[in-house]
Amino acid sequence: MRYRRLLECVAVVAACIASGTLECGGLQPTEAQRHGAQAYDRMCVVCHGLHGEGYAADQAPMIANQRFLASASDDFLRNAIEGGRAGTTMSAWGRLRGGPLSRGETGAVIAYLRSWQEGPRATLDERPVTGDAKRGADVFARECAGCHGADGTGGTSVSLGGRDFLTSASNGFLRYAIAGGRPGTAMEAFGRKLGDGGIDDVVALLRSWQAQAVAKPSPPPPRPPPIPLGPVPLNPGGPEPVGFNAAPGTTKIDVVKGQLDRGARMALLDARAGSDYLNEHIAGAVSVPFYDPDPYLAQLPRSAWLVCYCACPHAESGQLAQKLKGAGFTKVTILDEGLGVWRARKYGTHEGLDP
Repeated sequence: MRYRRLLECVAVVAACIASGTLECGGLQPTEAQRHGAQAYDRMCVVCHGLHGEGYAADQAPMIANQRFLASASDDFLRNAIEGGRAGTTMSAWGRLRGGPLSRGETGAVIAYLRSWQEGPRATLDERPVTGDAKRGADVFARECAGCHGADGTGGTSVSLGGRDFLTSASNGFLRYAIAGGRPGTAMEAFGRKLGDGGIDDVVALLRSWQAQAVAKPSPPPPRPPPIPLGPVPLNPGGPEPVGFNAAPGTTKIDVVKGQLDRGARMALLDARAGSDYLNEHIAGAVSVPFYDPDPYLAQLPRSAWLVCYCACPHAESGQLAQKLKGAGFTKVTILDEGLGVWRARKYGTHEGLDP
C-alpha cells in the first residue's frame, strides 16, 4: 500500500512538472508575468520597492498589500499605470500619454502584480453612496487629513483628492479601504470607529471632490517614444560651471540656476518618463528617461556637466546619474531639490516636446 501511494505521489509531481505548474519551488511564472517583471524592475522598483513593499522613494504606496490587490480591479491598475496620477510623482507609463508601455506591456505588468496576490478577489459593497459630504468633511479633517492632506492631496500618503484616482476607484473599493485599512502600512482600519454611516459620509466627500475636479486635456504625443534628444549642451560656448558636485553628490537648485543665468555650459537631463517631460519640464532640459538612457548616450556631451533631475527629488535622477557614470561620463551631478522646488521658485518651465 505504501509503495502504491508513493508511486501515485511521484506520478502527480511528474505531471505537474510536465505541465509547468511545479518545478523546483512551486508555480512557475507565465510568459506575461516574466515580461511584466522585467518592466517592473526597470521602471517601478525605484519607488515601489523590489517586492511591491512601497515607500522606496517619495512615499510610493505598498502595491503588494493583499487587501489592495484583492480590491483593485484590473481596470483600476491599468488606469493607474497607463494614465498616472496627475499632481503626484506617479508617471503615466502608457504610450498614448507619452510613456514607454504598450497596452500589452501594461497587461504584463498587471499579470506580474497579480502573481503577488494570495487570495481571491474581495466582495465589495458597490451600492450608491447615501452619506453626507458635510459630515464626511468633519470626519476627514479629524481622521484622515494628517496623512492625506486637507483636501486629499499633498499629504504623505496616497493622494485621494485627485481626479485620476477618484474616477477609477469604485464605491466598493473606497469603502473596503476605509473599513479594513491596509495592514502593514500607516492606513488603519476605521470600520469599528466610523461604522457604515461614517464611512459612507467620507466616500460622499470624496465623490464631491471628484465632481469639482476638472480634467486636464492630455493629447497624444506627436510621436511615439523615445522623445528625440534636443540640443545639448546649453550655452555651448559658455564657461565651466562652478560649484557642481559630482554624483552621487547633489547640487543645490540655486547653484544650478545661478550657473544657467551666468551662461555656463551644461545640459539639463529630465530623468522622468516621457509623459512627465511632455507635461512640464525645466526650460531647456532634454528627456533622458532613467529606465532607458541607452538611445541617448552617443549624443550626450562628455565634456560638459550633465545635471540630472526628477520630481522625487533624487530617486529617478539618482538612477540616471548612476547609469551615466557606468557608461563613462564623469561630469554628472544630481539636482538636489527636484522639479517641484524649481517650479515653486518660479524658475522657468516648459510644456511639450521642445526643450
